[in-house]
Amino acid sequence: MSSTDEFAIALSSLQLAVGPNRLILRPGRRLLLAKVLSGAVMGIDAFPVEVEVDITSGLPTFTTVGLPEAAVKESKERVKSAVNNSGYHFPADRITVNLAPADIKKEGTGFDLPIALGILAATGIIPQDQLSRYLILGELSLDGRIKAVKGSLPMALAAKAAGYSAIIVPSENKGEAAVVRGIEVLAANTLSEIVGFLRGFTRIASEPTDIDQLFANDSHYAIDYAEVMGQEHAKRALEIAAAGGHNLVMIGPPGSGKTMLAKRLPTILPPISFEEALETTKIFSVVGLLSKGQALVTTRPFRAPHHTISDAGLIGGGHIPRPGEVSLAHNGVLFLDEMPEFKKHVLEVLRQPIEDLQVTISRAKTTLTYPANFMLVAAMNPCPCGYLSDPKHECRCTHQQIYRYRSKISGPLLDRLDMHVEVPAVPYKDLMQDHAAEASVSIRRRVAAARDIQDRRLSRTKIFCNAQMSSRHIKRHCRVDEASCRLLEVAIDKLGLSARAYNRILKIARTIADLDAKTDISSAHISEAIQYRNLDRSKSF
Repeated sequence: MSSTDEFAIALSSLQLAVGPNRLILRPGRRLLLAKVLSGAVMGIDAFPVEVEVDITSGLPTFTTVGLPEAAVKESKERVKSAVNNSGYHFPADRITVNLAPADIKKEGTGFDLPIALGILAATGIIPQDQLSRYLILGELSLDGRIKAVKGSLPMALAAKAAGYSAIIVPSENKGEAAVVRGIEVLAANTLSEIVGFLRGFTRIASEPTDIDQLFANDSHYAIDYAEVMGQEHAKRALEIAAAGGHNLVMIGPPGSGKTMLAKRLPTILPPISFEEALETTKIFSVVGLLSKGQALVTTRPFRAPHHTISDAGLIGGGHIPRPGEVSLAHNGVLFLDEMPEFKKHVLEVLRQPIEDLQVTISRAKTTLTYPANFMLVAAMNPCPCGYLSDPKHECRCTHQQIYRYRSKISGPLLDRLDMHVEVPAVPYKDLMQDHAAEASVSIRRRVAAARDIQDRRLSRTKIFCNAQMSSRHIKRHCRVDEASCRLLEVAIDKLGLSARAYNRILKIARTIADLDAKTDISSAHISEAIQYRNLDRSKSF
C-alpha cells in the first residue's frame, strides 16, 4: 500500500463535526475554543487584548500564556471557584488561556471575568456571537461577585477607539467608564448576572453620565483664601503664580502660614476643563486613587508627598512602572513642604519634568511616558532652626549651617523656580482683624481673565501660559521699554542673575501686565517681578 493510500484511509477515519465553538476530531476527543475581548493598561493608555480559551481532553490543567504577571497567573483559582460557586460546571479538562498580543506583559486582575466567560463560551453555555460584541473586564471574587479594577476609563477609551459600541465593567467602575461619550457602558455585580444577560434571560440597562451635573456637584473646594489672615504680599505672589503658571518657593519661619497658603492655591486656579479632567482621571484610574463612586476628577489635584519619598515615588517607575507624584499632580499643584529635607538626588530628578512637562520611564523592553504638567510650589525655612530674620526669635544657626542647609537646593533647580517669596511671621493685629480677607472666587476671576489674555496671545502655539514660553516667545511677547532695560541691567549686574533667571523675570513681568490688562510691560511690572527673586539677592544662599 502506498503512502497516499494510507493517508486517504487515515483521513476517512476522522469524524469531523463542526458546531458552535467546537470541533470533534474523533470520538472521545474534542477541541473547544472561545474568544473574549478585554484590555490592558500601558502607561495611562489601554490597548485591546484578545483572551483566547482552548479546552481539550486530557489531564486537568490550567495554563495561562501571553506574558502574564503573578496576579494574572493566580486568576485560575479565582475563576474556578467563581464558576463553580455561580452554579456552573468548571470543565475537568486541559485549559489553555492565551492573552494576545503575546509579546506585551499583562498586569492586574481585570482578566478574571473575560477568562471565566471564555470558559463558559467554550463549553457552550454562552453564545460566542453575543460575547464578541463587548469589551469586558473585571475581577472575580470566589463567590462570583465582580470587583472593581484599575484603569476602567482608559479601557473604555480603548474600546471606543477599537470600534466597539459597548463595554461590560464592574458596577463600581461604571461611573468613570460612562464619562466616555459614544460608547454604551453595561455594569454588573455578579458573574451569573452577566451570563444571564449574554444568554438573553436578563437585561442590563446602561446609565449615561451627565458630565455637566458632575462638574456642578463636585467642582468645589472646602477651603478658601478668605480664611488666611494677613500675608497680603504672599497672596499677591500666589495670584501671579496662578495667573502665569509659574513655579515658586516660599521662605519663612515655622507657623507663618506657608502650608496654609499652598493648600489653597488650587482654589484660585482656572476651573479644570473636561479634557484636562479626563486626562487627570485616567492617571488616577490607573493608580487606583479614585474614590468609590467617583466618576471624574473635577477639581485640580493637590499633591503633597512627604520628604522621605523616593525618586521613583516622586517621578514614577518601580518594578511595575506606575505614575509618580508629578503625574498625579498633572493639571494641578505639587507641593514640597520643607524642601531642603528632601534627598538631594530626589529633588534633582524634578528638573526634567519641570522643563518637558512629562516623564519618560525607560525599561529593557518598553518605554512609558506620563504627563506631568504641574505647578511646583515649595516651602522652606530660612535656616535649620527656622528663625533667621525673625525679630521675635533668635537664630541659633551658624553661617556654615545656614549655607549647608540652603545648598541642598542646587542652582539649576533654583533657577527653575520662577518666584522666591518671603513669608514673614503673621503679626497679632492681622490675626485679630475684623474684616474678612478676599475670597478665592474673586481672585480666581482675575486669574481667569489673565489666562484668557494668554490663550488669545498664544493661540497659534502649543503652550498655554506665560511660564511655558521659550526664548522665541519671550522675544516676541515680552518687549520692554528703555527704562525697563536699564532696570534689568542693574538687577543683573548686582544680583548676578543667570540667563534663565533673566527670562524668568521677563515672564513674571508679562504675567503681572496681563493681570493689569496691559499690552506693554512697564518698569513697574519689571520692578515687582525682580522682587520675586529674593534668593538671587542673598549670596549666602
